[in-house]
Amino acid sequence: MYHKILIPVENSVADQTILDHVKPLARMTGASLLLMHVADGWAARNFRGLNLVESEEMKEDRAYLEMRVAELRAEGFTVEYLLALGEPSDEIIKVASEHGVDLIAMSTHGHRFISDLLYGSTVSKVRHTVEIPVLLLKVKR
Repeated sequence: MYHKILIPVENSVADQTILDHVKPLARMTGASLLLMHVADGWAARNFRGLNLVESEEMKEDRAYLEMRVAELRAEGFTVEYLLALGEPSDEIIKVASEHGVDLIAMSTHGHRFISDLLYGSTVSKVRHTVEIPVLLLKVKR
């Protein structure tokens, strides 16, 4: 059924929500996990173009990913991670395509129309662009 599940994480309570939901699915299907975080601060967005050094934000994001990967490996999962830089929706779409992912599992915060217009909607762009299943789980408030 699923061989590789992409899980974008953001270092928030939403991460635990989606991980708790995906872990049984991964066990049942034998899927490996690919955790990713997209650093989207100024330094991350200009990192390559301006040949910058890694920002504190990027270092913290990498440490968070490594911690989550260690936890999942300790539970017996096969896990890789990737710290991407730039626009979250674009990076998620690119990674899904380049890494042979067959499911994207992500959380949504349940913004309404006005909030989506003001803040953009990563989930909306991803689900309308990719051609693989996208599992969306609304985070409980």
